[in-house]
Amino acid sequence: MAASPHSPNSTFRRLRGQHSPAEFAALVRRAAKEIGETVSCDARYIGRVESGEIRCPNYAYERVFLHMFPGRALADLGFSPRESVRGRSAQRDPLSVPSHRSPSSAKESDVLRRAFMAGGSATVAAATLSLTLLGDTRRLPSRAGESEADAVEDAVRQIRLLDDRHGADALYRRAAEPLRTAYALLDAGATRQSTEDRLHSGAGELAVSVGWLAHDSGRFDDARSHYAEALATARVARDAGLEAHAFSNMAFLARDCGRSREAVRAAQAGRRAARSLGSPRLLSLLALREAGGWAGLADRKACEEALTRAHTEFSRGESDADPEWMSFFGQAELESLEARCWSALGEHARAARHARRAADLQDPHFARNVALYTAELAGDLARAGAPDEAAWAGGRVLDLLAEVQSTRVRSMLTETAATLIPHQRSPRVAAFLTRAAP
Repeated sequence: MAASPHSPNSTFRRLRGQHSPAEFAALVRRAAKEIGETVSCDARYIGRVESGEIRCPNYAYERVFLHMFPGRALADLGFSPRESVRGRSAQRDPLSVPSHRSPSSAKESDVLRRAFMAGGSATVAAATLSLTLLGDTRRLPSRAGESEADAVEDAVRQIRLLDDRHGADALYRRAAEPLRTAYALLDAGATRQSTEDRLHSGAGELAVSVGWLAHDSGRFDDARSHYAEALATARVARDAGLEAHAFSNMAFLARDCGRSREAVRAAQAGRRAARSLGSPRLLSLLALREAGGWAGLADRKACEEALTRAHTEFSRGESDADPEWMSFFGQAELESLEARCWSALGEHARAARHARRAADLQDPHFARNVALYTAELAGDLARAGAPDEAAWAGGRVLDLLAEVQSTRVRSMLTETAATLIPHQRSPRVAAFLTRAAP
């Protein structure tokens, strides 16, 4: 029987069995990979389902849950019919707020979303139309409710999913519009304090996500502005998790812009914000951000100390307190971030070993990260004096770029090609340089 708007979903709780919320969330993520979906499921999401806060999952979660429990319908899992949830319809785009759209536009949005999930570079430009999200700000409700908060949170998850698969270049311009609308909702106010708190967190996370799209597509000034907006939102809402996230990305951006001391300071500020959150993985990531800054300052001792802290915290394992946005941070990402530190310190052979591990460990489903790690490997091999191996890795990245649009990855390949020019007599290097030419 479906859960009412105010009652716990006891059916879903029974299905979880003896697993902890974090363990069950891991099973959900694993099931998603089996069917080619990506969901950022964590213990908090499971708690929201079981409390009845999520009355009906978005389409991605629906497909995963029905895969996990074959032969059952959503109602058998304790969910309400989609059409009974305010602001939802059977054709609703998971990135849109209710109900100012015609049946034909809703159907088109669903087709676009399915095309995007199927992949293929030809679908990228069209599919970004589904990121129009919350629509015309002139039609927003006078006060935001739960459905609007749901829409903002779904937008964050969807942007991360699309970025993981296809990179940032095709998404950034479209994603900026939902961000403006999310802040318009905040300005309008909410029907309840709990909803307003969710809107603050959701809008801040959306600002970080849009900032990342700007960052990855080489729009550093835009990225800096979006990250600052997220930080301000975190401070207003006294949201330590959002503050730590904003500082983490600000440290990353500062490192990429060559402002290494700023990267160190931002990472340290993020660590102070994260201390009370109880997430070793978050502390590990922030230590890696700090290590990258120290490497940029050529302070090997401080870099190694930060790397040691990162490994120590990472070894403590996952926690129920790990933020949902950290689903990308596993062993592969740790290896990649460490590779960048050794590369900045001039130890390119050592960096290449870590970059190779990162590429080997990364789930192929996350095509953008596979391309990124392999591009790092190509650059490190080129600088370590292994031109043929570098050319092989570079060629693999070029294959991946048929599906991934990332200015950052292309810039890395351009630098690798410049490094390999003295070795162009090698047939493998020559072939790579031909393919990599603008």
